[in-house]
Amino acid sequence: MRYRDLGKTGLKVSEIGLGAEWLERHSTQEVKAVVEACHQAGINILDCWMPGPQVRSDLGAAIAGHRQDWIIQGHLGSTWQNGQYVRTRAMDKVIPAFEDLLERLGTDYIDLGMIHYVDEIEEYHQVMNGEFFAYARSLQQKGVIRHIGLSTHNPAVACLAAQSGKIEMLLFSVNPAFDMMPSPGEVGEAYSGPGGTDGVIQERAQLYRLCERQGVGITVMKGYAGGRLFDEKRSPFGVALTPVQCIHYALTRPAVASVLAGYDTVEHVKAALAYETASEAEKDYASALYNAPRRACSGQCTYCGHCQPCPSGIDIAMVNKLSDLAEMQDALPESLREHYRALKHNASDCVECGGCEKRCPFGVKVIEHMRKAREIFG
Repeated sequence: MRYRDLGKTGLKVSEIGLGAEWLERHSTQEVKAVVEACHQAGINILDCWMPGPQVRSDLGAAIAGHRQDWIIQGHLGSTWQNGQYVRTRAMDKVIPAFEDLLERLGTDYIDLGMIHYVDEIEEYHQVMNGEFFAYARSLQQKGVIRHIGLSTHNPAVACLAAQSGKIEMLLFSVNPAFDMMPSPGEVGEAYSGPGGTDGVIQERAQLYRLCERQGVGITVMKGYAGGRLFDEKRSPFGVALTPVQCIHYALTRPAVASVLAGYDTVEHVKAALAYETASEAEKDYASALYNAPRRACSGQCTYCGHCQPCPSGIDIAMVNKLSDLAEMQDALPESLREHYRALKHNASDCVECGGCEKRCPFGVKVIEHMRKAREIFG
């Protein structure tokens, strides 16, 4: 395993990390197996933004006895309310949620205290100039968090954070699709199809260079674009990439220190670790994209869960994932049907309030997706 400096924090992080989001739906034993595989391979950075009590406890049990080997990204503002994830700035919810994170992970400190998911410029200023950041700073002064970071999908917000002098590192979404295809609200041409693979959206390219100059390290989320880049039918380029190619793309961006890949299984860990011994030919994403057709990537669900909470209690990310998987099949597999039936609430419970669409960072038309899921599964 190779290690990189995370900006000016003084921390050296493994260039492949553990984004624990997908472990939320696994058993205690399965979580332990994935974490142990990562630990044995030399992975030393773990991101836990999920507020679910069980996955936090499972992660704590999995790292027990070797907490000192892990650099933990723990989030402030990700809370668990009425059995659902709720992103909030209300301090009466933020503080107990963070204390719960510490307790369940079995630690008295977090290496990287992340201001969770700030995608609007107005909200960024409110957070940084209000009691939320003051709380983060107080935790840092007490040594409860060692460094203050921020997670965002918006390059404009990320640039403000990098220039602030208050944020030491960023958790940012980096992959070829996001970098080369305009997302909702972004203006201008990006990737132009055959003959060009350097068409990174200017705002995002400027962010990476700015972070490098400022010494603000980047850890990567959404490195696989929710797995869409692995299948030509779902890839916005119309061609498939491998985990190794996706990881290489992210690690070749300025200021990027670690790609926090998501793992359902030990085999997924091995697929990411293959990067460490891959040849230059195996890492080459540019050739794969060279003749790719131009497509739009906005509106595609990456199953991140930021659309929550749902007033009907629907696990929107899981419904979208199951319906996307179903659409890739010639006939609906009974296993997918059973997974859908096992959900406590599904697309049939959608009241089409639209709150999820306002919260989605990728402009997904969630209501349409719910209607589609009802057509597929009945």
